[in-house]
Amino acid sequence: AVLELEGKLNPERMDRAFKELIKRHESLRTSFEQDAGGDPVQRIHDEAPFTLQTTVLGARTEQEAAAAFIKPFDLSQAPLFRAQIVKVSDERHLLLVDMHHIISDGVSVNILIREFGELYNNRNLPALHIQYKDYAVWQEGFKTGDAYKTQEAYWLKQLEGELPVLDLPADHARPPVRSFAGDKVSFTLDQEVASGLHKLARENGSTLYMVLLAAYTAF
Repeated sequence: AVLELEGKLNPERMDRAFKELIKRHESLRTSFEQDAGGDPVQRIHDEAPFTLQTTVLGARTEQEAAAAFIKPFDLSQAPLFRAQIVKVSDERHLLLVDMHHIISDGVSVNILIREFGELYNNRNLPALHIQYKDYAVWQEGFKTGDAYKTQEAYWLKQLEGELPVLDLPADHARPPVRSFAGDKVSFTLDQEVASGLHKLARENGSTLYMVLLAAYTAF
């Protein structure tokens, strides 16, 4: 992710905010390795070293600066995210953030962005009483319970035997030889339509993606 920051920037406060997030969320102090049997194991560390990198844009383009920032992660080394400040001018900076998908998703990234803003503005956040490992334990417990076995038996029964070929309706006849060549169409919605879509999602307890998928399906 690349965030454009305008105005006076305090790198020390930004570094402190990132470190507070790492202290607050176990997922940002998590690494992964294989045990003796070859199974993946999640390791939560008490501390994870982090340094907010800084650089100057110089003669590079912003795309070149972002490309130079990206590199592979070592899953055995926490934290599995990094951040860098690129100074464009005294009043304009780029914040580059790279985070491995194994410790985050769209929902958690939105939480981190919101909390980062709170911490950068020196606001206190309420303590977390539940971490992701608690959810993982609940999931493992569910998989050994009767409800899981009942659901598993149901779907094994539903899906037994010869499964029908999924033939979704399309606007053109399917060719005898499959081709996965495609393209994309980009467009922009005005603010009124976008606000209406978000309102519809909130009223129905769904995500924006679900609303758009429903609209596409209806179309």
